[in-house]
Amino acid sequence: MEEKLPVKSNILKGIIASPGTAIGKVFLIEEEDIAIIPKKIPKQLIKKEVTRYNDALIHVRDEMLSTKDKILKSIGKQHAPLLDAYLMMLDDPLLNRDVARRITEETVNAEYALWITLERIFQSFESIDDEYFRERKNDVQEIGKRILRHLMGQQRKSLSEAKEDSIIVAHNLSPSETVSLKDHKISGFAVNIGGKTSHISLLAQGLGIPAVVGLKNITRVVNNDDTIIIDGNEGIIIINPDEDTLQNYKRVHELLLREQEELEKLRNLPAETEDGHKVTLAANLDLSEELKSVLLTGAEGVGLLRTEFIYMNRTTLPTEEEHYQLYSNIVKKVLPYQVIIRTMDLGGDKLAQFNIDNVTPENNPFLGLRAIRLCLKYPDIFKTQLRAILRASADGKVKIMFPMISGVGELRQAKKILEEVKIELKTQNIAFDEKVEVGAMIEIPSAAITADLIAVEADFLSIGTNDLIQYTLAVDRMNESVAFMYEPLHLSILRLVKNIIDGGHNAGKWVGMCGEMAGDSTFTAILLGLGLNEFSMPPNLIPKIKKIIRSTKYSEAKELAKEIINSNDHDIIIRTLHKYNL
Repeated sequence: MEEKLPVKSNILKGIIASPGTAIGKVFLIEEEDIAIIPKKIPKQLIKKEVTRYNDALIHVRDEMLSTKDKILKSIGKQHAPLLDAYLMMLDDPLLNRDVARRITEETVNAEYALWITLERIFQSFESIDDEYFRERKNDVQEIGKRILRHLMGQQRKSLSEAKEDSIIVAHNLSPSETVSLKDHKISGFAVNIGGKTSHISLLAQGLGIPAVVGLKNITRVVNNDDTIIIDGNEGIIIINPDEDTLQNYKRVHELLLREQEELEKLRNLPAETEDGHKVTLAANLDLSEELKSVLLTGAEGVGLLRTEFIYMNRTTLPTEEEHYQLYSNIVKKVLPYQVIIRTMDLGGDKLAQFNIDNVTPENNPFLGLRAIRLCLKYPDIFKTQLRAILRASADGKVKIMFPMISGVGELRQAKKILEEVKIELKTQNIAFDEKVEVGAMIEIPSAAITADLIAVEADFLSIGTNDLIQYTLAVDRMNESVAFMYEPLHLSILRLVKNIIDGGHNAGKWVGMCGEMAGDSTFTAILLGLGLNEFSMPPNLIPKIKKIIRSTKYSEAKELAKEIINSNDHDIIIRTLHKYNL
């Protein structure tokens, strides 16, 4: 049982896991104490102890398979690979061999052998400075606790005890608990750990349940039946709000429901300004995300298909056929619209697991061997993916985009390898779109400054604002000490965006944006005025951005953009936005 801390503030700040608001009573699942006591096992019982461990593995695996089946039925197969990651951990020979070896050689109980093995695995995660892999540590902890509970005959507090419209507060939730939230009519959840890439965050988004994660100690500052508000749009939790705050959030919740009904009416209307200027609104998509949401929100295709997911949670590189099946499935379903497939945007630290020669974890992967740099160094890996993308181009409308291009030279090298792959496919009589367009993702200052030169070599440009802002301003937005300096309205950023768009247009090429700025309504009118042709964003943001575009005059947006670009002070930029009621 955790000791409760005195509540100093009724507002906690966490990480947005799934947007939306929810109001309800706390159903607290406190972190259980698991006391691991080492016990010596008589040699004649060693075999029985190993069997006891294996039986616990089988029990947990059956639970996971049941959860996977439930995910398939409730939110679709796009989320099922999340459970495959857990199943792979359960089958990990390194984990299981080590536990069995400890039981046998050290003659200790299964609980202690598992605990010591898990501690060694946790230590290996500490040296990896990467959000995705930090989240995998939480997954290993969850699996370990499940096995331990079975070994020790312990049971976790059940969600079936929660009342309708409750809000779950816990240290963490398992995939099976998360996917059952709607069955129990739970309004939302808040947990101590987790990040944007954690499995519970992805599942919450698929379920449409408001959630905030990474709250560190919320389980120590709430009690059962406290009134709590989850603001999944801002990433905050309000505990025992005063009456005014409570009523305000109830009104906001009602307004959001009505607004959603109004936005739904815009689904099949074009993204066109009041004075007839049309742009394209496309969706950003992970292979793991719900494909149905893309077209249901009125997206005109996929402006960014991230392909990194296929490389995760495995010990062997994906085959060409695995790549092809995934891309082909998406491309066919998005017809008659296009899909822009971004080639692998991974660092060497993530590929080290495949035992590739000279690929090792790096101290600073963001400035290291990653994305197009990695692909150019290891062309065989690159060609496998390119072959699959080209094959999928015969099944629908495909464009190829190379990430982290720093200059013309890299783009030419990548295109040269692409041409080699095309020749191979032709020789083998394998169909593909010979006129497939090739674009460059502009997310490095060097590329933004030379966008006019890159545009001559590319068929289109797409601006990745997330990294562009971080690299330009030298700000890590995950670092709490400097995150406030991450400012998309910094004049240097706006000027770089203008330079990219102008460079593309002067070369006769269209320019899109797939970074977070594209889906933020604060910047919609400015980007319109700068001449952006395509906005690509998470599917759920499309209706709101479309409404703004359809309520804006292009002529006024151009005036706004001109005035802001010519200003010399951040405060003036803010005042200019207010002047235009934006």
